[in-house]
Amino acid sequence: MKKATAGILLTALAASMLAGCGSKESKEMVLYTWEGMFPQEVLDGFEKETGTKIIYSNFDTDETMLEKLSQAKGGDYDIIIADDYILENVIQQGLAEKLDKDKLKNIGNVNPLYQGQFYDPEDAYTVPYGAGIPLIVYDPEQVDIEIKGYKDLWDPSLKDSIALVGNYRVINGITQLSMGRSMNEEDVDVIAETGEKLLELAPNIRMIQDDNTQNALLNGEASVGFLYTSQVTAALSENPDLKVVYPEEGLGFGIMGMFIPSDAPDKEAAYEFVDYILKPEIASQCIDYIGYYCTNKAADEMVNPNLVVPDDVTKGEIVQNVSQEAEEQYSKNWTEFKAACD
Repeated sequence: MKKATAGILLTALAASMLAGCGSKESKEMVLYTWEGMFPQEVLDGFEKETGTKIIYSNFDTDETMLEKLSQAKGGDYDIIIADDYILENVIQQGLAEKLDKDKLKNIGNVNPLYQGQFYDPEDAYTVPYGAGIPLIVYDPEQVDIEIKGYKDLWDPSLKDSIALVGNYRVINGITQLSMGRSMNEEDVDVIAETGEKLLELAPNIRMIQDDNTQNALLNGEASVGFLYTSQVTAALSENPDLKVVYPEEGLGFGIMGMFIPSDAPDKEAAYEFVDYILKPEIASQCIDYIGYYCTNKAADEMVNPNLVVPDDVTKGEIVQNVSQEAEEQYSKNWTEFKAACD
């Protein structure tokens, strides 16, 4: 009897251990975002801390993400990171979980500069992960004026010296900011006035180039650049004496946000992941890795200082979707502007 009892106990123990192993292996969380958004040590750290393995799934565009999430009816994925304009669609379609902020003890670390945006005015569904902020960068030894904002790009002393990125809505947008208007103006007649103002900038443009625009600044072909975030970072790493301008009219930025899908398979793990990323030491690792601007105020002192926006900078706007008529006028402005720059 004792031997039989012992055998039964051993069998039960073995089954229990196998069940435990199976449970541990099945504890997984699906992260859905672009490729290369996290350093591996951050993902490994989360798994070590929580016992939850991350399944990293990639999409190529925000639109692809939205299509797949819609097909899954808000399921299949536990955490998604996507761009601001698509987040608005996600929320409107009821595909995002309304956040229980009691489960996010580190939520207070978010920089208010990046909160209250058009896609989530009450910050009820999303948490910022990083921001892209095109900025003016110039060589103070080659420029005779102090550039403080977008309006200074029209100064006659900058003739044939500015390298611009090629995003037509952003360039229209900063022109409107220089005129005291919204980046997302809808009135076609007002947008046409923007086009006239933009044409006045043409003599100062050395080149319009979307890729590696910073090289024109670094090799001396241009003395002023209006650059994307990664280009600003690259320019400063090569020449730290370049001056970065946070325009006094306000920042025109884009924000990547984290959200939990409405029918996420493991919402508990998703909340754990968001709170983990909000830790300042973790956020700093992520920001230094991806090279975007830091949206975590508590991490500012830990990250590359070139990725921290000063406290006194004016909160600006994000480029949003506009009507077809407005879109057509913005495109017309851009076509005429590029022709004038040739």
